[in-house]
Amino acid sequence: MSTNVPGIVWVNGSPVLPTDSAILSGVQADIDGAFGGGVNQTLTTPQGQIAQSETAIISDKNAQIALVSNQVNPATASGQWQDALGYIYFINRIQAAGTVVNVTCTGAVGVDIPAGSVAQDTSGYLYSSTADAVIPAGGSISVQFQNQTPGAIACAIGSLNKIYVNIPGWDTISNPAVGALGNLVESRSAFETRRQQSVAGNSVNSIQAVQAAILALSGVIDAYTIDNPTNATIAIGSTAYPLAANSTLLSVAGGSASSIAQAFWSKKGAGSPYAPGNTSFVIYDETYNIPYPAYTISWLTPYSANVYFAIQIKNLPTLPSNIVSLVQSAVVQSFYGQDGGTKARINQTIFNGRFYANITALDPSVEILSLLIGFSALAATNTSLTFGIDQLPVMSAANVAVALV
Repeated sequence: MSTNVPGIVWVNGSPVLPTDSAILSGVQADIDGAFGGGVNQTLTTPQGQIAQSETAIISDKNAQIALVSNQVNPATASGQWQDALGYIYFINRIQAAGTVVNVTCTGAVGVDIPAGSVAQDTSGYLYSSTADAVIPAGGSISVQFQNQTPGAIACAIGSLNKIYVNIPGWDTISNPAVGALGNLVESRSAFETRRQQSVAGNSVNSIQAVQAAILALSGVIDAYTIDNPTNATIAIGSTAYPLAANSTLLSVAGGSASSIAQAFWSKKGAGSPYAPGNTSFVIYDETYNIPYPAYTISWLTPYSANVYFAIQIKNLPTLPSNIVSLVQSAVVQSFYGQDGGTKARINQTIFNGRFYANITALDPSVEILSLLIGFSALAATNTSLTFGIDQLPVMSAANVAVALV
């Protein structure tokens, strides 16, 4: 049986769908032919209603065929299809991770604060330390803690202030900077970005292999890997962090020390030293008999770099009454990539233009007069900020000053 309805045309393996108007014309011609011609084509007639319904059904099925076809394209795949493409590279979608906070722990010199030590914030959330720490001379040390509850849960300055499980000699805990927000299950765009970065994930002896392995770890929210192939110490990034000669430096936020050390050790080339950092863990090669060979793996846990915003919005009567809080939330979303864009990351630059779209999308009457950023409220006078390899970009809604002028 023939039909006047145009079908899907395949061009170089990709589907080109007929327009709804072309489908409707074909359906109407089929109905007219079925009744011997002269059928009233008006869409308000019973036969017109049937033609519209059939057109909608055909168009919907065409769209589903196109969707399935696009699922084999890494650039457009989502859900289980994207998971399957990722598994070709032996990577799985990262599950949710908790907010990461750098805190100051004070107490007696020499007191051990082991990995997994627990503290509580003012909202009742529990945080666990990610690596072993020992209080040095001076009585205080910076330690990284991660929220046991996954998701983008804010941790304001000073809110992580209670030692939940007592350790004799450990006296106080407080966070001088806000936490770097965690995340829910890895998004489609984030997973595709990591898949692109992970093509070296099955190899060894390269910084790309290290980076891919670290980013795939549970709890890791950001990482940056770089090596120094020269015979002299070089300065890295905006903070001029010293990178020792012929060494590999890993800067990573979140994740457990044991899993980071294992991944770093398994991917870095043998012989080249680990750049000195502020965190270390001992790995034992259990492929041998006792005594196992021991390797001290060191890396950098970045400190929290607070970012502040100074935004001026034209004060129009049509603005929503809660425009200030809406703008603050929009900035937080863009900063952490919750709007589908790129988040602020270790050793990278952010530009003020990154934040315009999410703010102007709040309401048609929003007019941004200026948007400036800085490392302090008084220094929020820049159009861009560059973070060092030892800096983890963090901010909260309280860091966004919105003025209606």
